[in-house]
This record gives sequence, C-alpha cells and structure tokens, in this order.
Amino acid sequence: MNKNIKSLYELAQKPTRTIIGLMSGTSLDGLDIALCNISGSGKKTVVSLEQFTTVPYSEAIKAEIRKVFAKKNIDFQHLALLNEWIGNLHADLILDCLKKWNCTPTEVDLIASHGQTVMHAPKILHQQAQFPNATLQIGDGDHIAVRTGITTVSDFRQKHLAAGGEGAPLAIYGDYFLFGSETENRIMLNLGGIGNFTFLPKNQNPEGVFVTDTGTGNTLIDAFVQRNFPKKSFDKDAEIARKGTVHPDLLQALKNNPFFEAPFPKSTGPELFNLEYVQKAITESQTEQLSIEDVLATLTRFSAETAAEAIVFAIQQTGTTTADFTVYVSGGGMHNPLLMDYLKELVPCSFKNTNEIGISGDAKEAILFAVLANETVAGGGTDFGTNNGIPSVTMGKISFPD
Repeated sequence: MNKNIKSLYELAQKPTRTIIGLMSGTSLDGLDIALCNISGSGKKTVVSLEQFTTVPYSEAIKAEIRKVFAKKNIDFQHLALLNEWIGNLHADLILDCLKKWNCTPTEVDLIASHGQTVMHAPKILHQQAQFPNATLQIGDGDHIAVRTGITTVSDFRQKHLAAGGEGAPLAIYGDYFLFGSETENRIMLNLGGIGNFTFLPKNQNPEGVFVTDTGTGNTLIDAFVQRNFPKKSFDKDAEIARKGTVHPDLLQALKNNPFFEAPFPKSTGPELFNLEYVQKAITESQTEQLSIEDVLATLTRFSAETAAEAIVFAIQQTGTTTADFTVYVSGGGMHNPLLMDYLKELVPCSFKNTNEIGISGDAKEAILFAVLANETVAGGGTDFGTNNGIPSVTMGKISFPD
C-alpha cells in the first residue's frame, strides 16, 4: 500500500483529528486560520477551536490579487503565477502561526484550504447555455502541502459543481452538522463579502435544509469606502453611513436585478455586485447629487433588505412565522451596528451571535472548511436528498507533502 494512502487510512481511524481550516474571502482582507480538534463526522461532529487568527493581507498582496479578481479580461500568466504564489504565501502564514502557537507541523493532521476566489461564474451570472456553472479558487494545495509538510485538502468547490451545484455557498454542510437543533428553528446568517444563510428547521430532516446567497453583504460597502477614503478598508462601526440618509430611489435601483427574483438556492459574487453596479444604479435613479454618506447609508440598507427579504420569504414557505426562528449571525457584517439594526427591524425574531452556540462568528467559515476536510477523510454518509440543489458529496482534492 502506498504510504500516503496508509497514512490517510490511519488518520480516518483516529478518535480526534487536528485540522487547520483556512478561509480567504471576497473581501480580500486577509487569511483566517483556525486550528481545530475534530472528532466524529456528520451529525456526530464535535469541534474544539484551539487557536484562531486573521492575518491581514498587505496592500501589496491585495493589489496583486485585484489584477485578476472578478475580471473577465486578465493577464493569464499573472493568474498562473498567483496560483503558486498564494499557495506558498498561505503556507508561510500557517507556519508563522504554528510557531507562535508553539505547535509543530507534525502535530497537525490536515490543512483545509479554501483558496482565494478570483472568479465565480454560475449560469445565473454568465448566461451562456452551452457552459456549466463555474468557479475558480487559486492557491495551489500541492504547494501548501510541500511547504508545510502537512497533507492538504483543497479546491472543495469543484466537486459541488461537478455534482450539479453552483459551487457556493458550501456552509450548509458544516452548519447542518454543527448547528442543527431538535428544539429550535435556526437561520445561520453569514455576512461576509456576500451574504448567505443556511435554513435549519428543527425537524432535522436533511431534505428540508438549504443554503443560498442573498446578495451583497459587505462587498459594496467596503469597495465604496475604499474608493472614497483610501486610508480606510471599511466603515468601522458604520461611522460614515450613520451620518447619511437612505435614498429610496437609489435603493430601488440597487434592488432592480433578476438575481433577487431567482429561486433558491443561488449564488453570486463581486462579478455582479461591484462599483460599476453601484454607479449604474446611481445613474438610473438620477441620484448623482447624493453625498458619500447618503450612498453608504443606502448601500448598508440594501445589504440588510435583500438579506431580510430572502430570510422572510424562506420562513414563509414553511407556513411558520419569523417569531418561530432564531437568526445566528457570523462574518464581518455582524460588527456593523447599522447593518444589524436594519436587520433586526426587518426580521422580527431573535438575533444571536454564533458564539452563543459554541463557534466563534469570526472563525466560523474557516472552521467549516476544517469540517469539510474531516468529512473528506472520515465521513461522507449524509444524504441531503435530490430537490434542494445540495449534492450529497464529499469535497476536496488531497495533496500529500511528498
């Protein structure tokens, strides 16, 4: 037996596996690194978060990624170079963290690498009938494995695509395993660059759960801030947006897109929701006179309303009311007080942070990829049915250090 296959077999038998989960999202703010101990699999998965940090990307790193990020026309050589470069970069960041945490690479069983998304192109966006759903994450797993000496699971989204999904969002697999409840109907709302939620009814029926993107989360807010305030990365505590007023005509123009009428599940990205999208809405609504503060207030309301409308619609389809559900929030948007105020106004139910059910809201996405890697080597038995756009597959490609 090949020694690497033998090592995977032995890893699958371990009562607890130490897995590093990585997440670098569309916000390009940095790399989330979560060191987890995971036992069991499927609904019996138990996660203990041992260490977590977000390593910020420097402006130089962001600039290199933005040369290809969500662009149809790029320097193809630069994309190829970035694939290897980001793999090495992420490996070095992992090794730096392990050193700070007094943990050696030999103590880690797996790395679960999401990679850096540079293009998300489901059919709902690319509109080309002859081509399938597509997505691309770079940061080669072989480079991470060789540089760290740790077996790496990466490129999770391609199996989802191959099995008929859109490659996103993948949160449902971890959300169902970790957060499903027999006593509480739950909405797991993640407010990253793009907003998404997992619908978890308390009957625990896997065919009744689903996940969908809702539209923009922080991406338009952050991009608009960065363009108008070059020294700022985001609107901290909504200080700028709170000085503005929501403009109804601009808000309606922002919401005037077929994406919001498309059925669940669906996915999207900055390929659609970008500064050009904002400018088009401003032009169509004839609101060029608005202040920066007014536009930011309206963008914040836009994120809130589109998420809220999707959540309320999903709940109504069950014949229940919002009062029967609890929304658990994670992601960077949970730190935006104005966005959260709008959501609580629009969805009259209980709002909580995922910290209250044992998982850090900031670390959640990185943890979920660690859970996916755990399923790759030790799980894979959950059937999500056939009618909800969630393929019942294990995901990820395995890269060995040698």
